[in-house]
Amino acid sequence: MRRQLSARELARSCSREADPERAAHGSSALSAAGVSLRAMTQSAGGGDDSERVAWVTGASRGVGRGIARALGQARWTVYVTARSSAAGRTGHLPGTVEECAQAITAYGGRGVGVVCDHRDDEAVAAVAARIAAEHDRLDLLVNNAWGGYERLNAGAWEEWNAPFWQQPIELFDAMFTGGVRTHYVTLARCTPLLIATAGSAVVTVSFTVTDTERQTLGAAYAAAKCADDRLAQSAAGQLRRYRVASVALHPGLVRTEGVMQYADHLDLDGSQSPEGVGRAVVALMRDPGLMDLTGQVLSVAELAERYDLDVAS
Repeated sequence: MRRQLSARELARSCSREADPERAAHGSSALSAAGVSLRAMTQSAGGGDDSERVAWVTGASRGVGRGIARALGQARWTVYVTARSSAAGRTGHLPGTVEECAQAITAYGGRGVGVVCDHRDDEAVAAVAARIAAEHDRLDLLVNNAWGGYERLNAGAWEEWNAPFWQQPIELFDAMFTGGVRTHYVTLARCTPLLIATAGSAVVTVSFTVTDTERQTLGAAYAAAKCADDRLAQSAAGQLRRYRVASVALHPGLVRTEGVMQYADHLDLDGSQSPEGVGRAVVALMRDPGLMDLTGQVLSVAELAERYDLDVAS
């Protein structure tokens, strides 16, 4: 079995590359022979993964909260981070890290809410160090924090749909500084702990920007989402030998609090729930062929079919 790093060893390992031979040793692949994939993952909302630890960023509301809740239903210990807290929210939309953590615990898991501005590198490192000290493992990092919707959530619908040359540069900065960069930094700080944990993975939440949608979603948004996809794929290439999976996850249109503000402008047929996205993540983490998927861009719709999941409700 793969040796797990202690918190002290983790701190030292941040300054050097871990031993790939040790990391690969004993990462026992589960044989799927004679076992249906659906059978292996069918209880994505109700199984027992009580020894497993996850960190979901940007989890006070929206997709992050949905993923965190689904992990709670599967009895994970889930650290949830965001800026919105009982002491103050970042905008008018509901949701705090404390409320999300309480919901995880109520579902049967263990929720730990930590106020964290992911643009603050030291704050991110402090959360990683806390997880190492308290659990000495990290089975799953969900990179979901995303500052790119702040202006839209505040009511800037026309700005969001304007041509890129009419959009403020601040919108681009928010997507990269409050989105792509936060994902990179969080993954970099967590990687030693992921390497030390057998069967671990990082899921980077992104979005499919088709050729048609590039005409409407804006150049900044398209560039940021493509960057997230490339981050997930590039990380997979370097993490593969340590048996750490890295995928980009593409939800469809999700009925988040922010989206539902603009329900009159949107066709919600076939839309997904935040919790439905979460069920897809839980099932993915139970997949014995997880490493076969590393480096891929996975849509929630495809995972729903693969694992026979309801992602709409």
